[in-house]
Amino acid sequence: MADFTHLNEQGRARMVDVSEKEVTRRTAVARSRIRMKPETLRKIREGGVRKGNVLAVAQVAGIMAAKKTWDLIPMCHPIPLKGADIRFREEGDTLLVVEAETKTDHVTGVEMEALTAVSIAALTIYDMCKSLDKSMVVEETCLISKTGGKSGDYRRAAAEEEGRDVARRNRDCQ
Repeated sequence: MADFTHLNEQGRARMVDVSEKEVTRRTAVARSRIRMKPETLRKIREGGVRKGNVLAVAQVAGIMAAKKTWDLIPMCHPIPLKGADIRFREEGDTLLVVEAETKTDHVTGVEMEALTAVSIAALTIYDMCKSLDKSMVVEETCLISKTGGKSGDYRRAAAEEEGRDVARRNRDCQ
């Protein structure tokens, strides 16, 4: 059980004690992708979705989710976010990429805040566009990088990224 820091000596869930950890500057970047019909992406880009500005609403939803991560994920510590940003970019005519960056000066990291932000932003996009395209797929939500803390920095390997891209393009969502 020693490898599982969220379990006590009885094997039951606990919140990890971070009271002895040092405050450091911590950042995290996460990404999620939403695959959709070309027409759906075009309507998002051109502002033609009847529910409103999809990316503006998704951006606010993602930032709000980052701020409430501790409320959504059991055992997550409430942390004072110093910053949260959501960015969008298109890849081809069927893929919308959501990226979130979170920052804090605290004793625990902001990876879960970045992952929660992209997840909720992607789900918001789905919700706002589902009347146009129920076949949308939210796929590959992952941590891209993190800095700070005892475990040090992390950067997702470029080769790993390319391998996943090829595999993803060669399969359909079941």
